[in-house]
Amino acid sequence: MKQTLKATGLLSAAIFTLTLSACEPGDPPSAPEPSAQDVYFERLSILCGKAYPGQLVSDQEADAEMMGQPMIMHVATCDQKQIQIPFHIGNADGSWNRSRTWIITRTEDGLRLKHRHRHEDGSLDTVSNYGGDTAAPGTAERQEFPVDDESIALFKTADLDQSVTNTWAVEITPPGQQDARFAYELRRPETSGGRFFRVEFDLSKPVEAPPPPWGDES
Repeated sequence: MKQTLKATGLLSAAIFTLTLSACEPGDPPSAPEPSAQDVYFERLSILCGKAYPGQLVSDQEADAEMMGQPMIMHVATCDQKQIQIPFHIGNADGSWNRSRTWIITRTEDGLRLKHRHRHEDGSLDTVSNYGGDTAAPGTAERQEFPVDDESIALFKTADLDQSVTNTWAVEITPPGQQDARFAYELRRPETSGGRFFRVEFDLSKPVEAPPPPWGDES
């Protein structure tokens, strides 16, 4: 009888222990995997404060003045929501065009690319702040930005109807690799003139940061 009571007690204790174990909270849920756009934005952030040399790699006649000219992209300012990248283009006379800045911003639905254009006196160009939002997840290396409604209206007002079908793309391969590259691209379908513009920058060869873009004294 005593052995039966002892066995019953041991069994009860074991069940109680198992019950407590089942009631204990499990391991905290693992963090979600970063999206392709998260990785992409992080890669850009790694470059913050650095500048890199580049060149035109497309060959359309519309860009003849840029062919062979030096170019620099400078990841000038960054925070958790926005990265600003001035784009400097050398002129044949040795001066520099510092009118352009690419602005990539996180939104609730993805990423946004905008273009800021200024004149040498710092004033905004009449065609500025155009661009678009991502319409697909893209990849950690390439994000595409179809033209948005605001930009279509701006282009029409400026008699740039051919630009209402623009799609821009920005690419970045993993920084730190020997062949790491940043690229900016504009495409337009054949029905709108077949535009193609592409510049590439070598991320393995940082250069001295250039002066700020026109109108930015920071």
